[in-house]
Amino acid sequence: MFKKILIANRGEIALRIIRTCKEMGIKTVAVYSTVDRDSLHVRFADEAVCIGPPPSKDSYLSIPNIISAAELTNADAIHPGYGFLSENAKFSAICADYGIKFIGATSDQINAMGDKASAKATMKKAGVPTIPGSEGLLNDVKEGIALANKIGYPVILKATAGGGGRGMRQVWKDEEFEPAWDSARAESAAAFGNDGLYLEKYVVDPRHIEIQVVGDQYGKVCHLSERDCSIQRRHQKLVEESPSPFMTEKLRKRMGDAAIKGAKAVKYEGAGTIEFLVDKDRNFYFMEMNTRIQVEHPVTEEVINFDLIKEQIKVAAGIPISGKNYEPTMHAIECRINAEDPFNNFRPAPGKITNFHSPGGHGVRIDTHVYSGYVIPPNYDSMIAKVICVAQTREEALSTMERALSEFVIEGIKTTIPFHLKLLQDPNFRAGNFTTKFMETFEYTN
Repeated sequence: MFKKILIANRGEIALRIIRTCKEMGIKTVAVYSTVDRDSLHVRFADEAVCIGPPPSKDSYLSIPNIISAAELTNADAIHPGYGFLSENAKFSAICADYGIKFIGATSDQINAMGDKASAKATMKKAGVPTIPGSEGLLNDVKEGIALANKIGYPVILKATAGGGGRGMRQVWKDEEFEPAWDSARAESAAAFGNDGLYLEKYVVDPRHIEIQVVGDQYGKVCHLSERDCSIQRRHQKLVEESPSPFMTEKLRKRMGDAAIKGAKAVKYEGAGTIEFLVDKDRNFYFMEMNTRIQVEHPVTEEVINFDLIKEQIKVAAGIPISGKNYEPTMHAIECRINAEDPFNNFRPAPGKITNFHSPGGHGVRIDTHVYSGYVIPPNYDSMIAKVICVAQTREEALSTMERALSEFVIEGIKTTIPFHLKLLQDPNFRAGNFTTKFMETFEYTN
């Protein structure tokens, strides 16, 4: 087992990893930018190293600075968390070159799943259902229009190196194709340095359901059931839950089997998530694979009583998995609490927290790195806490969440707590009647 792990991340996920490491008797190293020196992950790690100024490119995205911190502290492994360098194939390879274990996928696995066009081809070859579309990247507008007419509108153009909704455009007729093509290519080139696009049939009003998988170094893969992530705004998840209100035992078996096939096709190592779109008839289609731990991983942990971070570390240390598949025995819901003003177009709201009171009680878990007096910097993602509530049934979990959010006091800044409380009162959400289009009609004015 590892003696010391450096956490190449910040905020709540860094603190989450530190907690598991402590329980496993593993020493930890926190890295931080100058603006994060007062963050809790810095306080609770065994060692801490400043790796640069606030801009991510000079700190949390600086591979030389992070490798230097690992060598300075004699860390024998690096956990990247999510975001930043967690799906950076170059970083994974450099860690291997320096004899430092990257707790995550190998560079080959990240590359195989990072390019969405090749990932789709890999999944199709493995027998995983994929959305009809181009076999690879489109060469030009003419080819795209011809294919769109063949498979039928609506279609969607997607950046092969994309994420977070960038480089994506819906197209409903021929006349819209060229402007969408030009716009998507420009956005993709600016965001990812890659303007390659591919085309898919646009699935109208789908569910976004993902399957958690874990693979070991010996070719064994298991799944840990599903999470429903359909409540989104601009392709950013707001609420996640397990099990999905839309799930059936038959569908879970089919999706779980497909996810295992997909992971085995790339000899996947570590914790990963295969994401699917599911239509109204419960047909499902591969969307992408995230080769890292997910923000919403606590939802899975709570419904199967399983520590995913611990499993990541064990797999990276060469310990084989049991190979057992899991089904949820409870119901869990997670609300992401962001430092944003939900009644002002979710505008980021960094600043000083003047009062902080965390909810508690049976069935309530809070993952956060903030506290009263903490200053939220404007340099990073706006998520400051995750509220996870678990109960025997969905209705009970919703009631627990409503109670927990009503107790959650964060003063001095705007947060999305009022938005989540309004969402919990919506009859369609309460009934489980929602798709990825839910937020387009949901009214949440103050």
